[in-house]
Amino acid sequence: MSTILVVSGTGTEIGKTVVTAAVAAAARGRRVAVLKPAQTGLAPGEPGDAAEVARLAGSRVTAVELARFPEPLAPATAARRAGLVPVRPFEVAEAAEKLATEHDLVLVEGAGGLLVRFDDEGGTLADAARLLSAPVLLVAPAGLGTLNATALTAEALRNRGLSCRGVVIGSMPAEPDLASRCNIEDLPVAAGAPLLGAVPAGAGSLSGAAFAAGAPGWLAPELGGTWAATR
Repeated sequence: MSTILVVSGTGTEIGKTVVTAAVAAAARGRRVAVLKPAQTGLAPGEPGDAAEVARLAGSRVTAVELARFPEPLAPATAARRAGLVPVRPFEVAEAAEKLATEHDLVLVEGAGGLLVRFDDEGGTLADAARLLSAPVLLVAPAGLGTLNATALTAEALRNRGLSCRGVVIGSMPAEPDLASRCNIEDLPVAAGAPLLGAVPAGAGSLSGAAFAAGAPGWLAPELGGTWAATR
């Protein structure tokens, strides 16, 4: 039976793509697809987030991008400024369901945070997750300020009847400061969901082979890994 998992962040540039790649890499022996509904800030032909997941996790990953807009803005804004048709939540859900017929695991990676608009009608990643009845994996920063953003995102999920699978720290410093160390314990409280991993800072710069070898050690058993939280 195929599983669809939506990957969202508490903000932008916090490691969603690298966490998505780690989950894909840890799904050993399973057919994995990654779906990027809206890629912004890249010109045609440039490798996007879905391609980066495939590079890190391995060529067995099917990478799909639904829409691309050139300016590094929220998808709705980028589409409007480019005069292009935006991607809609129902299109995201349909694409994910189609991929699920041929894959064991489908990872839907959002753009920015959970409520960033895809279109001018207010459609968001949360709407796509609701249409799919899919759980959401939150990616959060390690340091000071992450607890409030995580709590707000988790509250938005609950208010929409969506399930939070857990939280993964997207970029854990090699030498974490006091806030980052304390947040290992406090993040699951803020989210009301378990902490399911911590991807080390700089993991995205590894070769595909090194990344795939390391990924299980960054994720908890619930995501196919061996990681366990320690302060």
